[in-house]
Amino acid sequence: MKIYHLSAECYPVAKVGGLADVVGALPKYQNQAGLQAAVVMPFYDRKFTRENEFEVVFSAATLLGTRRLFFEILKEKTNKLGFELYLVKIPGLLDRENIYSYPDEREQFIAFQLAFLDWISYSGQTPDVIHCHDHHSGLVPFLLYHSKLYQRLVNTPTVFTIHNGQYHGAFGWDNLSYLPEIDLTKTGLLDWAGGINPLAAAVKCCWKYTTVSPTYLHELTVNSNGLEYLFWAESAKGYGIINGIDTDVWNPQTDPMIATKFTAKQIAKGKQANKNVICERFALDAAKPLFVFIGRLVVEKGADLLPEAIERSITENEGQANFLILGSGDKEMETALLELKEKYPEQCNVFIGYDEALAHLIYAGADFLLMPSRVEPCGLNQLYSLRYGTMPLVRSTGGLIDSVIDFGDEGGYGIRFNNASVDDIGHAIVRANTLYQNTTQLQQLRKRMMALDFSWDRSAKEYIDLYESLNPTRYDI
Repeated sequence: MKIYHLSAECYPVAKVGGLADVVGALPKYQNQAGLQAAVVMPFYDRKFTRENEFEVVFSAATLLGTRRLFFEILKEKTNKLGFELYLVKIPGLLDRENIYSYPDEREQFIAFQLAFLDWISYSGQTPDVIHCHDHHSGLVPFLLYHSKLYQRLVNTPTVFTIHNGQYHGAFGWDNLSYLPEIDLTKTGLLDWAGGINPLAAAVKCCWKYTTVSPTYLHELTVNSNGLEYLFWAESAKGYGIINGIDTDVWNPQTDPMIATKFTAKQIAKGKQANKNVICERFALDAAKPLFVFIGRLVVEKGADLLPEAIERSITENEGQANFLILGSGDKEMETALLELKEKYPEQCNVFIGYDEALAHLIYAGADFLLMPSRVEPCGLNQLYSLRYGTMPLVRSTGGLIDSVIDFGDEGGYGIRFNNASVDDIGHAIVRANTLYQNTTQLQQLRKRMMALDFSWDRSAKEYIDLYESLNPTRYDI
């Protein structure tokens, strides 16, 4: 079974968030299970593309409205990622350093999709499944079935995975000319709220769609930035499959990015050794519990609540805990956290930006991970933290519900709270501080965390079962 994964991101080629981690791991595990899974993504002028060898396997031109765009399909030569990696390169459009935030981003991703379809169509390929990820590839299912250019591929099944339903990639009907010749009687499949909506079009046209956790599948019917009715109407073809993590990359026993490797049997000494390194680097007291936040500093992640919650914890609990923030995003949130660092230098430190190696070290050495998310389709940070025996403190939403059981419940190993509020975060921190004093119970819970299976082996099997369930006869879309 030949599968093409289409995505704007893929770790370690280009990463902004969890989308990259998923697309960088799922195909590898699918290949290990016997499939032929490959990734197709835009070309970016980044470290990975500069340091690895590629060969041109196809070249042609596509039309973006009246613009004739030359493109190349580059293949990484060694399959070093565990799957075939193809990059779509278009001079002046898909050959830049950054992934997002260009003024012509719409044209970039439309051209990416057109070049992919032209390539597989003109080269005579017939993949068994085209698996699209998020709105950046959301027009592919519509074009496959309703553009005369791709009639040869009309029976090709498509699966669409929604990593974050808040982002639709919508644009106006004045840009319809960017698309190739289509069946104009089907334009309603592109439309939502008076514009062309790639995410909505994908949900309408794909054979099956998935979300990155079972709970998020249901949450989209009540919170999806205006698509709630659509997800309710199309719920029959939706599936919730929780993400996994790459246990080769995230493994405290072999991780080259942490200071001291450890197993569950060595967890007390191993975590303390990594914690000592972190605390020395950031001038914190290694004898106190260490709470960390890793991620984007945005409202969606509840990061706006952190400054007040941390300050309240420091003042009300007489500085009995330390806090470390690794992330970037909203400038006001960054400023508020940096001011907190200046005000309480012995209890709080902040690293603005992202550093993959530092993230690994923090997961290995921290005691508790804060995730007060307002929206969390799946969440990977809590899975990484569990792998390293770091207890996640999470708001009960999305995939956090599916992956974290409160330690007060049977079989539990984390801390859950109901509201994205300073009060709830504060109460969770108090519970964690109390637990930290009970060394025996904490070590037992840490061993329980490390024994959990959130590998991609399980999740990849669910995707394979979904692929195999697709009827080879095209749906009447």
